[in-house]
Amino acid sequence: MPNVPAVPTSRAATPRPPAMSDVAAVAGVSHQTVSRVLNDHPSVRPETRARVLAAIAELGYRRNSAARALVTRRTGVLGVVAPASTLFGPTSTLVGLQESARLVGAVVAVAMLRSFDADSMHQAVEQFLTQGVEGLAVIAPTVEVMGVLEQAPTSLPVVIVSSGDLGTEAEHLHQVSVDQRGGGRLATSHLLAQGYGEVAHVAGPQDWFDARERLAGWQEACRAVGVEPPAPIEAGWSAAEGAAVGRRLIREGLPRAVFAANDQLAFGLLHAFWEAGVRVPQDVAVAGFDDEATAAYAIPALTTVRQDLAALGARAVRVLMGATAGSPPTVGIIPAHLVVRASSLRPRA
Repeated sequence: MPNVPAVPTSRAATPRPPAMSDVAAVAGVSHQTVSRVLNDHPSVRPETRARVLAAIAELGYRRNSAARALVTRRTGVLGVVAPASTLFGPTSTLVGLQESARLVGAVVAVAMLRSFDADSMHQAVEQFLTQGVEGLAVIAPTVEVMGVLEQAPTSLPVVIVSSGDLGTEAEHLHQVSVDQRGGGRLATSHLLAQGYGEVAHVAGPQDWFDARERLAGWQEACRAVGVEPPAPIEAGWSAAEGAAVGRRLIREGLPRAVFAANDQLAFGLLHAFWEAGVRVPQDVAVAGFDDEATAAYAIPALTTVRQDLAALGARAVRVLMGATAGSPPTVGIIPAHLVVRASSLRPRA
């Protein structure tokens, strides 16, 4: 293998990092061949690819993203806006999105918003535009932010990671989702099939599209068997709020079954019921939504709806990459799955 070319230095200057031309000289190939290897072009022979990769490793060559962006006018950066919280769904979706972006060579810049309102979203979009992002993903948006996203430049593809009717036909907006409404139907239908005559619903914040869809699924499942759903109990997303609802139900009268809009609310219900000596499922059955890792270890183990959030993040990346290339793929809805555990099973006589 040829010697590594000397990199000119001076006492005052820091040695420059290896360039693509250095890799080409060490591997004994052209600059274009190195570029093809870096871009995973199929026309490169395996032995040539191996030689180039060995030279890259020997030199410690790293792509200069800034220089590449000047030439190609593409930054390879995707922006992501997500709630600044530890909510299982948005956080897990963000992890899946970042992993999928890395596999396709994209970089993810994340803006975590403590308040999912129009002003905060506008600031995040403006910041990403100055950074030259090629596309934007918004995880679990609310009704309020949709106006901001509709008004974003049409040259910026935006993927809304949420379900339901977003109320827009803007061509630069794309949607990926898990079937939240179908998941709500699954949980409610299961509780009704166990023989519980009425299923109450502890709903998430109704400015969230996903919370609306889960509520709609609960209503549809009730009406499908001739049961008029009672008024939903609206809450937030936290276990503390679930516990507060549980204590209220104990005071005002327990339903026979409860479908909670997420697992945290369900955990809060279980805690309040345990505190008061209410037995689950003997006195009241409980089901949640998300299938957090701790759901299987609750007492009793929690029946819940599982979302494939890794697949959701991966699909968001595919849609964004397709949209930046001018050909967004057809997007389907990822199905939800019911995971049945002890908290909902009707006790045997």
